[in-house]
Amino acid sequence: MSVKYDPSKSEAYKALQEEALGDTVQEVRQPARTGVFSPQKANYNRIPHARPKSPAGSYFIRSVIAQPCVILFVTVNSEANARRIAMVENCFGSSGQPLAVPGRVLVGEGVLTKMCRKKAKPRQFFLFNDILVYGNIVINKKKYNKQHIIPLEEVKLESLADDGQYRNGWLIKTVTKSFAVYAATATEKQEWMAHITKCIEDLLRKSGKKPVEVHAAVWVPDNDAPICMHCKNTQFTVLNRRHHCRQCGAVVCGPCSNKKLLLPGQGNGKAVRVCLQCYDAASKVKASTPVNIDSINNKDQQRNSADSSGGDSSGDEDEGNKDESHDEPKFYSPLAR
Repeated sequence: MSVKYDPSKSEAYKALQEEALGDTVQEVRQPARTGVFSPQKANYNRIPHARPKSPAGSYFIRSVIAQPCVILFVTVNSEANARRIAMVENCFGSSGQPLAVPGRVLVGEGVLTKMCRKKAKPRQFFLFNDILVYGNIVINKKKYNKQHIIPLEEVKLESLADDGQYRNGWLIKTVTKSFAVYAATATEKQEWMAHITKCIEDLLRKSGKKPVEVHAAVWVPDNDAPICMHCKNTQFTVLNRRHHCRQCGAVVCGPCSNKKLLLPGQGNGKAVRVCLQCYDAASKVKASTPVNIDSINNKDQQRNSADSSGGDSSGDEDEGNKDESHDEPKFYSPLAR
């Protein structure tokens, strides 16, 4: 039996669309690549005249949903998405960079506790389909500063086991910096990690790029190291300052970190401070192929232009808003559900 039908004229089809994905769906006519609607999961009882009453009717419903000329694109409504992105830009004000670019979608937002150099602090995070943005909370939901922009194609996630007061955490590892974040609940952790992972996978699949293999070290918090982690002798004071090895993230004293190495993604193409152990190890395994300094400089400049904070791992140390209470994260696109 052949059934021809124009879904744009069907109230039942529109009801199915709204029931399944609400106002976060756009209908676009182009060759279908991925099916995103499951008729088996639709609640036909709540949709007038939508329940199939015969085999022909059943085929009728399925053909409307699955026909090659129609794809339900799981993306935020263009107007709603534009409004949300504009609100994020307004909250950062002149201290942030423009975020509205063609094809960019705000997937979700919420507050996570970021492990900074001195202690854990709340930060507002915004997940887009191609970048991860975060900043200091000045006024909750109204004003943020110290904007950081991380390209998702460089991100690698690594779950952390619960450790005392630090629960529901994971590592966000990138070429330029890596750090730990913590969600309020295990459910929020799962949601964040699932959405970020899905965005990364989609981005890499579309671009054809391979995941980045080398990432910056996670810095050990200052409070976790009262003495040098290498010589075990130097007590840190006002005069004996702490230093972080950019290669391994350890907290070391000045004499134990008086060497420098050229590390991709760090130092704007200049050599950065490393501990003696990392320097010795790198000296022994130097690659026979010379390092292309110009290539490193160009990549670093591109990364720095995307990060308006212009700082290193301690660049967002401002206290910001003292009120650490926050709502649950909001996800606008069912990418990982």
